[in-house]
Amino acid sequence: MPVRRGLLGVAAAAAGLAGLTALLVPARASVSLSSVALLYLVPVVAAAAIGGVWPALAAAVGADLLVNFFFIPPYHTFVVASGQHVVVLVIYVLVASAVSFAVEVAARQRVRAARRGVAAALLGGAATEPVSAQSLTRLLEHVRDTFGMTAVALLASGPDGEHPVAAVGQPPAGRPVLSAPAGDRLRLAAWGPEIFAEDRATLTRLATAAARTLDAQRLADEAAAARDLAEVDRVRSALLAAVGHDLRTPLAGIKAAVSSLRHPELDLPAAARAELLATIEESTDRLDALLENLLSMSRLQAGVLSVRLEPTALDAVAAQALLHALPGESTVDMKVPDDLPLANADPGLLERVIANLVANARAYAPADRPVELRGAAVDGRVLLEVVDHGPGVPEADRYRIFEPFQRLHDRSTTAGLGLGLAIARGFIEAMGGTITPAGTPGGGLTMTVALPAAQTSGTAL
Repeated sequence: MPVRRGLLGVAAAAAGLAGLTALLVPARASVSLSSVALLYLVPVVAAAAIGGVWPALAAAVGADLLVNFFFIPPYHTFVVASGQHVVVLVIYVLVASAVSFAVEVAARQRVRAARRGVAAALLGGAATEPVSAQSLTRLLEHVRDTFGMTAVALLASGPDGEHPVAAVGQPPAGRPVLSAPAGDRLRLAAWGPEIFAEDRATLTRLATAAARTLDAQRLADEAAAARDLAEVDRVRSALLAAVGHDLRTPLAGIKAAVSSLRHPELDLPAAARAELLATIEESTDRLDALLENLLSMSRLQAGVLSVRLEPTALDAVAAQALLHALPGESTVDMKVPDDLPLANADPGLLERVIANLVANARAYAPADRPVELRGAAVDGRVLLEVVDHGPGVPEADRYRIFEPFQRLHDRSTTAGLGLGLAIARGFIEAMGGTITPAGTPGGGLTMTVALPAAQTSGTAL
């Protein structure tokens, strides 16, 4: 019996007996001895329910002495003048003891029933709940809390001895009160108060459940690792396929143009030489853009992107992006007011985002419907819409277009690696903004970039 429970039982008995005596002594002339004896059973029962048998037996003896001292003539002595009173006192002690044992047995039965219910719930939960990285730890915590243990650990045997696979609480140096085999070279150990034999059997079943949970976690980890490897293989395959085509094409153009220019037997006119040089320049630009996209994506995936946020004029950055992306062309209808609030953004990254979005929109927009750039301010955010009137993207596929190397059903030979939108989303999210695809009324795709409006000063990340 835990010491704390026993002390609580003794305290309850002492308080009950003292209080009851204080109430009954003034009225003893009008209260029969049988009524007094029955009333003194109340503190005894309370002591049995709170502290167990031994505090209840002590309460019974104390009650017997109090009844003798205060309620049986001669008063204020332990002398019993009548044999009938002796019988009453003896029977009172026997009845109080029997009641104490009955209450203790009932309390133990209730505790056992409650623990059986909790153990069944634990076993059922361990078998049915989805496995996560904390499943085993949660199971051990439930075991510790349910059975009042100070520490519970699942131990695994190895060449260098046992080591904890998972533990809750700090296992003390002493021997555990429970050591139950849990599986192949596994055992469940628990430290704390002594437990009932029935509880020991329940904990043994829980040890087996802990071993199954450990196996399930290991299988889940292996499955997650397999999924990660599959994703890596998918990205690698997509990268190899994209790079194999998209790098080979400009390299082949450069190689052919240079070979023609260096051929000693070809007397090329100035116009042909200029065309070949233009081919080299165009192919080199394509290579530069492809490599820049690859480097940007690698920085995003590695989490080493440098972002410097500062108040940024959206119209100026949009104009700069169009100037660099479409030099000498006017196929974009720009409607970005110059009085918009400043956006909290990195100007260099934002320029790259706009250029990628415009390039993607121009690739699918019809020749007679230019791409539109629209700026607006809504609820403390600065918005930029890139609108095209092309074939659009089905709603189910709109968020797939942001995946690296994803070009959906596109089979264009000039579409690039499929990194432009993935980079745009990564850059925008790094600046604390969002990019949202939606259908254009009448057909097409509208990309909406939302950035927080700037306050007063820049922030370096």
